[in-house]
Amino acid sequence: MSRGFQNKRKIINDPVYGFVSIHNDMMFDIIEHPYFQRLRRIKQLGLTHLVYPGALHTRFHHSVGAMHLMKKALRELRFKGNNISEEEFVSANIAILLHDIGHGPYSHALENSIVPGIGHEQVSEVFLDRFNIMLDGKLSGAIKIFKGAYHKKFLHELVSSQFDMDRLDYLKRDSFFSGVAEGSVNYERLLNMIDVVDDHIVIEAKGIYSVEKFITARRLMYWQVYLHKTVLAAELMIMKVLKRAKYLRMNGEKLFASPVLDYFLSRDITLDDFYNDEDTLPNFASLDDYDVFSALKVWLEHPDKVLSFLSSGLVNRKLFKIEMTSEKQDKAYLEKIKVSVGKKLKLNEDELDYFVISDKTSNFVYNPGNDKIKILFKDGSIIDIAEASDQLNISLLSKPTIKYFVCYPK
Repeated sequence: MSRGFQNKRKIINDPVYGFVSIHNDMMFDIIEHPYFQRLRRIKQLGLTHLVYPGALHTRFHHSVGAMHLMKKALRELRFKGNNISEEEFVSANIAILLHDIGHGPYSHALENSIVPGIGHEQVSEVFLDRFNIMLDGKLSGAIKIFKGAYHKKFLHELVSSQFDMDRLDYLKRDSFFSGVAEGSVNYERLLNMIDVVDDHIVIEAKGIYSVEKFITARRLMYWQVYLHKTVLAAELMIMKVLKRAKYLRMNGEKLFASPVLDYFLSRDITLDDFYNDEDTLPNFASLDDYDVFSALKVWLEHPDKVLSFLSSGLVNRKLFKIEMTSEKQDKAYLEKIKVSVGKKLKLNEDELDYFVISDKTSNFVYNPGNDKIKILFKDGSIIDIAEASDQLNISLLSKPTIKYFVCYPK
């Protein structure tokens, strides 16, 4: 008897892993939904392509890739005798598939400018709740896993922990697209070594060197890619230009913007609005990189010199200079820069805040105080990687690296 086309397996050709299959109709329906398709229009690494031209991959790529790794991890755990029901299997896959659904365009810039104080994780929860309503409560398990409220804690650890499928995919993928080979990790070796002990993910001692490589790769990717000083300068500029646009719009200035971008520029949004205002989530779900960049192209001709200067710098890659040091900059030195920039660009005190930015950035490569990467030895003992590793730098990596910077026009 013909099986027809029901439950036909869908396949995505991923440049990192090859063919990724979507074996579940509900998961495919979620991927097909406009809320998820929006992730195709949001670059995974924001403005990093201004330094690494190949880094043009999207959050759609990453979310599907993380789901693929989750599927491999769960199958390995099942193979080793861990009881994971089909419902739990699908729920964990949906939790990782939707873990980044709350990201906006240039997400961290957005979180610090036009929707301040609202993190993408919080918005992801709103999206999950909305999907759950649309799917008649079938995402309840996925939401519990996402929030860490499900009784099998190890499922949440695969979504969010020191060693999760999110990190495993973004390291592999960001390394691949940026061309920074030092960030590449052997994901297959790591996934073949995982197991569950006392409801926590552990990695067999045979995989200890792969774990060391995973942690070291993360450190290298942070300083070479994610916190690269030119990338940081570009992110600070887009944060400031959006802040300026919102300031002008809130003070009655007419600005070119798509309706969805104008929605967020023209009002102060709270997390409650995402839950209770019928327009906030749909508008956010339509906002992407194209809205912001189209506005920048028009704003570079705007009479407001702050808006036009910053927009022009981003569109034409005339980025600010950034100086990074391990010690806090001297106040007199910062004042000297402010005076120089203010004089050269004829800026008043308020405008100067958009042009001279001093702050600090930190990188916590491995944070054992939060949750540990546990190594399982043959005798059954479980030891934190920071203690189990014979590479001394692992313990050093568990301390935060803090760098201070000052950013200003060249």
